[in-house]
Amino acid sequence: MITIEGPPSHSPFRLNQLLTELQNIDSSIASIGARYIHFIDNTKKLSDEENNILLSLLAYGPDWDIGADDGDKVLVIPRLGTTSPWSSKSTDIAHSSGLKNIQRIERGLMFTLVSLSNDQEKMNKCISMLYDRMTQQALTEFDQLDVIFQTEDPRPHSSVPILSKGQEALDKANIDLGLALNDQEIHYLLEQFQRLGRDPTDAELMMFAQANSEHCRHKVFNAEWTIDGEKEELSLFDMVKHTYKSNPEGVLSAYKDNAAVMNGSKANWFMPSNKNQSYSFVEDNIHTMMKVETHNHPTAISPYPGAATGSGGEIRDEAATGRGGTPKAGLTGFSVSHLRIPDDIQPWETTIGKPSRIASALDIMTEGPIGGAAFNNEFGRPNILGYFRTFEAPKDQSQNNSWGYHKPIMIVGGMGNISDSAVQKKDTTKGALIIVLGGPSMLIGLGGGSASSLNAGTSNEDLDFASVQRDNAELERRAQEVINRCFSLTLDKTHESNNPIILIHDVGAGGLSNAVPEIIDHSKMSADLELRKILNAEPGMSPLEIWCNEAQERYVLSIDPENLELFDQICQRERCPYSVIGEVNTHGYLKLKDSHFNDFPIDMPMEVLFGNPPKTELSISTESSSINDEALDGIEIDDACKRILRFPTVADKTFLIHIGDRTVGGLVSQDQFVGPWQVPVSDVAVTLKDHKSSLGEAMSMGERTPVATINPSASGRLAVAEAITNILSASIKNISDIKFSANWMSSIQTDSQKQALFETVRSVTIDFCSKIGLTIPVGKDSLSMQTTWKEDKQENQVTAPLSLIISAFAQVDDVNKTITPQLKRQNDSLLVLIDLGKGFNRLGASCLAQVYNRSLGESPDIDPVLLSSFFKAITDLKANNKILAYHDRSDGGLFATVTEMAFAGNTGVRVDLNTGSVDETLALLFSEEVGAVIEIDKKDLDSVKSILQKHSLDGLSTVIGETQINKEIILETGHNHSINFDLKELRKAWSELSFRMQSLRDNPKTAKEGFEAMLDEEDPGMTAKINFSQTKQDQLLRFKDERPKIAVLREQGVNSHVEMAVAFHKAGFEAIDVHMTDLISGQIGLDNFRGLVACGGFSYGDVLGAGGGWAKSILYNPKVKRHFEDFFNHSKELHIGSV
Repeated sequence: MITIEGPPSHSPFRLNQLLTELQNIDSSIASIGARYIHFIDNTKKLSDEENNILLSLLAYGPDWDIGADDGDKVLVIPRLGTTSPWSSKSTDIAHSSGLKNIQRIERGLMFTLVSLSNDQEKMNKCISMLYDRMTQQALTEFDQLDVIFQTEDPRPHSSVPILSKGQEALDKANIDLGLALNDQEIHYLLEQFQRLGRDPTDAELMMFAQANSEHCRHKVFNAEWTIDGEKEELSLFDMVKHTYKSNPEGVLSAYKDNAAVMNGSKANWFMPSNKNQSYSFVEDNIHTMMKVETHNHPTAISPYPGAATGSGGEIRDEAATGRGGTPKAGLTGFSVSHLRIPDDIQPWETTIGKPSRIASALDIMTEGPIGGAAFNNEFGRPNILGYFRTFEAPKDQSQNNSWGYHKPIMIVGGMGNISDSAVQKKDTTKGALIIVLGGPSMLIGLGGGSASSLNAGTSNEDLDFASVQRDNAELERRAQEVINRCFSLTLDKTHESNNPIILIHDVGAGGLSNAVPEIIDHSKMSADLELRKILNAEPGMSPLEIWCNEAQERYVLSIDPENLELFDQICQRERCPYSVIGEVNTHGYLKLKDSHFNDFPIDMPMEVLFGNPPKTELSISTESSSINDEALDGIEIDDACKRILRFPTVADKTFLIHIGDRTVGGLVSQDQFVGPWQVPVSDVAVTLKDHKSSLGEAMSMGERTPVATINPSASGRLAVAEAITNILSASIKNISDIKFSANWMSSIQTDSQKQALFETVRSVTIDFCSKIGLTIPVGKDSLSMQTTWKEDKQENQVTAPLSLIISAFAQVDDVNKTITPQLKRQNDSLLVLIDLGKGFNRLGASCLAQVYNRSLGESPDIDPVLLSSFFKAITDLKANNKILAYHDRSDGGLFATVTEMAFAGNTGVRVDLNTGSVDETLALLFSEEVGAVIEIDKKDLDSVKSILQKHSLDGLSTVIGETQINKEIILETGHNHSINFDLKELRKAWSELSFRMQSLRDNPKTAKEGFEAMLDEEDPGMTAKINFSQTKQDQLLRFKDERPKIAVLREQGVNSHVEMAVAFHKAGFEAIDVHMTDLISGQIGLDNFRGLVACGGFSYGDVLGAGGGWAKSILYNPKVKRHFEDFFNHSKELHIGSV
């Protein structure tokens, strides 16, 4: 083994940040240092040349100061017996560079801690802060480092002795393995295995628990309900399906796949031919996939990997829809308890404590968004929509029982595109192969499906942590390229083969133990499988661990044997690992053989696994609740305005947005930022359908969860309404064109919360959506949103209110017609409030109520028919070009709506409230009734009134103000009294949260510079000015002969190649897809190319520096290096690099 010191692992800022965290544990820690250490497992001594190549490969990273170098040493390495993703990628680079005698490269982190005391207990706590105990371990003795490359022998499966010990054995396994089986399921399994006359294995029990967990099977939504003694005809899921039965138009796939599919339109894929890799536009009926997931439990336990793998899992859901789809744009949302930023505690933030096993709200919002953004960035999906809410409130008179999001909502979703030919899965037949595509098994995420089905605090802490997965986005990109190439075969007229994928599922909750049975059960078949064929990064795992772990970036798919050679060629080109683990059969069993021990860890009838486990029955007695209505006494308008702008739910979300790449893919039309000053107030995300037309898709979100604490059904209706008023910014023809994902979060430990869930589902689906043509073809539930813990022998409980998150999706007929909140005029336009609350101005559960910790009576509500009329009216106004700017009224009320519009337009506003008292002013300013403010030209007032009257909204619409040149918000309250705010001061208050969060998370120096730049009144904003005459021709460049060929070069992990190819195609080139494997294998050379462009992204996941591993794999591969030398020696050729 060779050991080589590497570069500094932490920037000076990060090192100082870590030092501060350690000093909070042990104030005697004086300094810290950190650098990488590389370990090389070589089969024989390296030559001088090989050694020089190795040293060059491992010379990467910035030239930072490593910090302290003389003190207590702590070496953090990957968990013994495992192979890290970094190791796999760096070893690939070494092999590509000709280092064939290297079996593996691994990397550790050497920390140096300088402590002024000898307190070993505190030192141990500090050491525990330095590594992720799920994937790493820490060493303080270094005399046997060669154990890094040692692997353990496989462990056998075990059996649970129910034949001899009966239910007692099953109950014990339920606790020990964290199966989360209920009494009915335990009795069912006991009966089935006694009938089979054998003991179940641990792997069989875990598989059953995962496949039938609440997380995977939605037992509550499929339950039979009895309410006040009356049996209900419809389950909750039946009610959701009622929306589709009432309005099926435009939905191609609902409730049966990993994502729903809505009808799209004729458009063009831009894809390479499988014959010569030449890119071209290919016409197809391109449909829209939509999916929204939650990853609440993992994010509560470990925010970064929890949010990262949540994003990765949802991306795989879209890719594994039908026979393969391609993700396009994402959304992310967070609901957490109060942040309590150190040195910036807000007046509404009381202290209610939390258990040590979960992350704090501040930690979640510091680390979680980075995790989600990192995965999206590396995979290559723009994240262009989201929300962020903080909420806590007393639940009753007890100090130990509160509403809140200690178990957070981490929601992730998006939309993608799918070919018409790939929408529906096909049935497998006997002999079809079962393939696992993607990464190896690793001992991570074990029992995630079961763990997510439990309330936080009711399971073992080690099991909680073990259920969190880890991410590898670069590998998921490789798998996506395989899927893309497979479905493109059907469209490729130059190739005789069709899509080899019969059907595909992603590997998520439950790992292979859930995905493989699902793919078999789809066709009511069975299977013979071999455990040791599964790719495995940890040979010492037991059969249960191999079969049930939730290692990410994997898919299970089925192909016919005659297509294996074609599939192998695609995977080899993309360097995407896969394994054939068995084949489909008809004997009725799922048989998993372990050739190492020559036994069967699983030999289970499919009918037992998916047969008829007992259906959940729920019986409740309903009760009515009272609503408190406290006075507004003592609330001053000036103070209320500033509190509202600082409240995280309303405040500037820049710190959540700037961390993401919002342009990758080249098809984003509208992201979160608006106008020349790029203010994050957009209501909608809009993408182009393709690279040729102005057709597109839109998505928005809606949620009003605090309202559920006083009126759950109203909170559901308001969520629907907000999603509609948000997506209305885009050009959508009819309200029925909008399709929803509904994500339901609750804790159903009490009858009152069960009642809230049932009544809200019924209200939203049957009484609201079905009446106005809205369909919910997809969604998810998470019904364990409660956190319990003991402190000083006192039982504490924090429960999330019933939380419905609506995500809306629709086809867009022209992306250029999207309207935004940016005020367009400075002194000749009017602001019109369209008030769907009918003047009630109810304040219950509003942000005003939250920032003063008061109960302010009834909540807003909405009439579905009125909402439908509003949609028609706004659509009519847009069609007649009468709206200059548009912003919905929601969190923060009218004041937040108008102020955000002013921020986006960088202009002043005078608002005429015409109220008679402070209470009336507060109600009008901060009520969150459904509605919108539109900016119109003064001369259009009469025609706007006419259109509103046509839709019976004239009585609900009022001119409330006008724009002005002076950069002030002036609130005229009546009786010649006004309140004046400087726009800059309001913007400062609104953006302070982002500044503080960036200062904590990022470099405080650059955070301050950004904050000051944002407040710069001299900033002219961004203006797109074309300094050349535009041509009407599609080709910007004209060539006499055929299009010159340009090599669009990519390596594994690159994610921006398609938009790069489009740019060159539109500029007149013939873009050719060239993978590095083509050059290495000799399939393609560079001789015939007039140009070469190296595309950006995350080649090799940037493991040896951004682009560094890719460059060195060229420089140290003589054959490939010669290709490039010959090409670059031609002086007339075009060379472009992108990172």
